[in-house]
Amino acid sequence: MPNTENKRKNVIVLFGGTSGEHEVSCVTAGGVFGALDRDRYEIHAVGITPSGRWVLASSDPRDWQIVDGELPQVPEHGAEVLLPQRQGDRTWRLITQDGQVEELANIDVVIPLLHGPYGEDGTIQGALDLLNIPYVGSGVLSSAACMDKQMMKTIFAGAGLPMGDYTTIAPGEWERDEAGCRERIAALGLPVFVKPARAGSSVGITRVTQLADLPAAIAAAQEHDPKLVIEAAITGREIECAVLDSPHSELPRASLPGEIVVPDGQFYDYESKYVDTSGIDLKAPADLPEDTIARVQELAAVAFRAVHAEGLARADFFVSETGQVLINEINTMPGFTPYSMYPKLWEVSGVSFGELIDELVALALARPVGLR
Repeated sequence: MPNTENKRKNVIVLFGGTSGEHEVSCVTAGGVFGALDRDRYEIHAVGITPSGRWVLASSDPRDWQIVDGELPQVPEHGAEVLLPQRQGDRTWRLITQDGQVEELANIDVVIPLLHGPYGEDGTIQGALDLLNIPYVGSGVLSSAACMDKQMMKTIFAGAGLPMGDYTTIAPGEWERDEAGCRERIAALGLPVFVKPARAGSSVGITRVTQLADLPAAIAAAQEHDPKLVIEAAITGREIECAVLDSPHSELPRASLPGEIVVPDGQFYDYESKYVDTSGIDLKAPADLPEDTIARVQELAAVAFRAVHAEGLARADFFVSETGQVLINEINTMPGFTPYSMYPKLWEVSGVSFGELIDELVALALARPVGLR
């Protein structure tokens, strides 16, 4: 049975994974390990290696830091972790070096910190739902829809959210009809951003300033996903807003917005997010007029409800010189790295990192498992 209230909760922090965002997930886990109150939680670190092994890992935040520009990975060695074998069973197990199976813990809640496909896209969420194990964050539908930028934008359009122009290239479409694809992309104007449809952390994204560079940009994005989204560039400030669910079906809460200030001629790519952060200024909170702050918060909450998000999300916007607010995307499992906006924005909004994690765990434990 799960722990009683007067005992520490058994928490699995699940991270790593087989996507191109493995290392970012590891750094995110390090941030969460540092924020979890070990007087309240018994922490079990379960890492998924790049090859797909589930292993018992270190829960020491120092083991998951970025050192000299090098991002950490889950090591392939380690005791293999077994999920419960039937619905309603919350006992996770280990395979020891001599091949014996022993109990790890009876788990109360999972914090899945996986980024990208095979983790943030509803796959892990579906597995945990099948086993009736509570977990932090959105369920299958929301996770899958928000991982796919085309589906996400379709939902935004249905909710009447203002956004920029884009087009989608389906798997194999560039090879079948390059001329047609070029025509649609050219209609967006230049520059454009070529993106894998189902990836995050700016993995595989290219800013294209001339159409002659399209083939290389398409090829780079297709290394991560056969389905692509091409977005028209938007002139404006890059603004982010953190959203935190509320208990008892109350409206979600939106933080003060923050701003990503990027030097002219650059964009906020993977390298500038995690490796060389010099020149990037993360302002929390952003210096915005009160009516613009209210508009960003309003649209962030609308987007959160539109995609049926749960627990947490980060909504990303552009704010033009005239004050127009356009939503770009929503992320159902934002990063918790030292450079991540989500915890920074709640910090300046009056919620500490530790309090934030406590709220997320409480929300996961309070909601029903399965259909809700």
